Amino acid sequence: MQEREFITRVKEFDSIDELDSGQHSLMESAIEARSRAYAPYSNFYVGAAVLLEDGTVVLGNNQENVAYPSGLCAERTALFAAGANFPGKAVKKIAISAFSGDFDVNSPVYPCGACRQVMSEYEQLSKGNMEILMMGATGKVHVVEGLINILPVAFNADNLKRKK
Repeated sequence: MQEREFITRVKEFDSIDELDSGQHSLMESAIEARSRAYAPYSNFYVGAAVLLEDGTVVLGNNQENVAYPSGLCAERTALFAAGANFPGKAVKKIAISAFSGDFDVNSPVYPCGACRQVMSEYEQLSKGNMEILMMGATGKVHVVEGLINILPVAFNADNLKRKK
């Protein structure tokens, strides 16, 4: 038997104002996208902004539906829109911000498991690490370099390849 240890590396900033100008701008785009989310059931609004290799920014937000689980998270909405409208363009960064009409969201909000799995696929397609920026409505911002820091043992295409 062999025991393996996975270490998560997270950069923590006290506020959006500590980010560099590119990160700040991308997070502002996520906040803008968040303001247009459709979340009448949960009252939890999430926005995502994806930065592609050519500088294009693609926005997404959560879209709920009364027939759960027919809605879609902000991260997947943005990534799927990027893939549909800009095929073959590598994803360099994604910024995520959340707000609730019912309670304060002043700590970073991380992607759900389904979003992490989709992010893993886009990171593989991009052939490089994706920078992931996460925040609530206010407060600290967490930044990780590469999905390995929030999903260390992802299922990927290599798991489907078998030798006879």
